[in-house]
Amino acid sequence: MTAQAADAGAAVVPAVEDPLVTVEQLCKVFPVSGGAKIHAVEYVSLQVDRGETLAVVGESGCGKSTLAHLIIRLLDPTSGRIDLDGADITELSPRAMRQHRQKMQIVFQDPFASLDPRRTVGRAVGEPLRVHKVASGDELKRRVGDLFERVGLERSQTGQFPHQFSGGQRQRICIARALALEPELVIADEAVSALDVSIQAQVINLMMDLQTEMGLSYLFISHDLAVVERISHRVAVMYLGQIVELGPRAAIFENPQHSYTQRLLDAVPIADPRRRRERALLTSEIPSPRWAAGESPERVNLVEVEPGHFVGAE
Repeated sequence: MTAQAADAGAAVVPAVEDPLVTVEQLCKVFPVSGGAKIHAVEYVSLQVDRGETLAVVGESGCGKSTLAHLIIRLLDPTSGRIDLDGADITELSPRAMRQHRQKMQIVFQDPFASLDPRRTVGRAVGEPLRVHKVASGDELKRRVGDLFERVGLERSQTGQFPHQFSGGQRQRICIARALALEPELVIADEAVSALDVSIQAQVINLMMDLQTEMGLSYLFISHDLAVVERISHRVAVMYLGQIVELGPRAAIFENPQHSYTQRLLDAVPIADPRRRRERALLTSEIPSPRWAAGESPERVNLVEVEPGHFVGAE
């Protein structure tokens, strides 16, 4: 996909002063045997503006999903700060987090595992409305039907079970459930990676339409750079738990500065040999994020090389 095609598809982000989400020096360390530690996320700082899509990319194991789970507070951070709409949610208890849950929701990678096979999909989509006491009875049924139509499904399908749907339809159901509380932020954690390419395109177009209609912000976690180029406004590149490059989509795809970003882009298959780069691909094993007791990874310092484009010093 060309950058020109991506520019034609992605929405224009309005200029705003206050970001929806601000992450400052976020860290997550998991203790393991022998006093060693897994440094899954290290000193990550970023922000998600209102109405924009920030994509986080990197190979498997780099910390993308852990970062997403920290931001939505499915995991507690080891250190750092998370602000949601101006409120510090870093250390809130589950009870105190309840009022903030309506502002952010998540769509997981596997739609079948995300749905209870014993419950109808209508009940699954309506669950957030019941839990937060937003609607009940006929009003609940009406809202669930509206959500199904919004994501391209039929109202009559609300009484069916997950196994009666295709993978793409199940992901639409998960998107409908995420939209039930009218959130401001939706985290998509590899939300289209389990789908066929043609279905991926349909779901991506749906998400972009919903963003325009509802003013949603997306934190889009993915390793598929073609999808990222299509949907994102800005891109953060992660390597071993740290951000090594962050900037507008065009800057990342057309002028990558960090060697890891360059090799990540070089690894994308390109049919036209005239567009291929000559840099050697990385073939060695990914270094382990496990560090012995008393040791820790070297911190990556980001430098602004052009307005809004930050690159880690090498």
